[in-house]
Amino acid sequence: MQLIETTIQKIEPLDKAWRDKATARLEQLTMPHWALGRLMDLAQDLAGMTRTIKPDFSRKTVVTMAGDHGVTAEGVSSFPSDVTVQMVHNFVNGGAGINALAKLNNVKVVVVDMGVAGDLSDLVESNKIVSKRIADGTENMAKGPAMSKEQAIAAIEAGIEVALELAETTDIFGTGDMGIGNTTPSTAIVSILTEASVSELTGRGTGIEDDQLKHKIDVIEAALKVNAPEASDGIDVLSKVGGFEIGGIAGLILGAASLQKPVVVDGFISTAGALIAQSLAPDCTDYIIAAHNSVEPGHKVMLGKLGKQALLDLNLRLGEGTGAALAMNIVDASVKVLTEIATFEEAHVSEGN
Repeated sequence: MQLIETTIQKIEPLDKAWRDKATARLEQLTMPHWALGRLMDLAQDLAGMTRTIKPDFSRKTVVTMAGDHGVTAEGVSSFPSDVTVQMVHNFVNGGAGINALAKLNNVKVVVVDMGVAGDLSDLVESNKIVSKRIADGTENMAKGPAMSKEQAIAAIEAGIEVALELAETTDIFGTGDMGIGNTTPSTAIVSILTEASVSELTGRGTGIEDDQLKHKIDVIEAALKVNAPEASDGIDVLSKVGGFEIGGIAGLILGAASLQKPVVVDGFISTAGALIAQSLAPDCTDYIIAAHNSVEPGHKVMLGKLGKQALLDLNLRLGEGTGAALAMNIVDASVKVLTEIATFEEAHVSEGN
């Protein structure tokens, strides 16, 4: 717990003085007041996060955390667990959605094995992925805890370590995930932390049919009953019904916040990690940028708990960090608004009444 505790101690709220400096400049730009809307809202926040009105996010990294889930034994996904390890190879070979979208804005993609149920040693030894492996996937949460408390702590600390290791080469982080079955633990997490009903939150994940959806709801409800996670203890929630990659994402967010670096959070699974991070250190949410509204029905409930409004609404549900990579283009646009549009005084343009 020491790394988690020291990291949390370093997290400070967004700096209001720098946010106010950005606001003062934005209010004087050569346009009708606040005519670029949420781009200007985001520019305010970026200044507060980074403590400058000239933020530079030229070095972008999406961290895609990968892990498998024992609950897939319950038939909650239309894909087998083998797909997780196959997709990690696809990431490395540059053939996945995240690879395509990352190229749009020179985003580096770092893949982390948090607990894939397959042999990835060749990719680790060739430095093509990072290994923070906890175990060969979680246990079946429908039968008992997904992991031990010690493993939950290790997963979060692994995510913090990744943030610290990438800090020298990263100005802004993005979160991503890969793990067949991971909408199931993510739904369990949001149900516990928001007290919303499982039936209201549960979506179709990889595209399950109606009968599978009902079964998925039953499995999640059974897992909550068997494990009785304590909502006030994020580590307990993670250990009882979470995933290694979800813990890694939580740690990455905590680490980024401790470094005063923004973190663009992807979709449903990434936001489950954000909820765990928020439960441990509420101020970390000041550094979170919500990338997009996921198709998963529970995602809006999650964003409400975080107090965030997503930048994009494009019916995305892929994960991998695709939404985060795409939203980084919007972040860059906000920086351009803040730093490159002239004020009325600079442009010698008369202001309106």
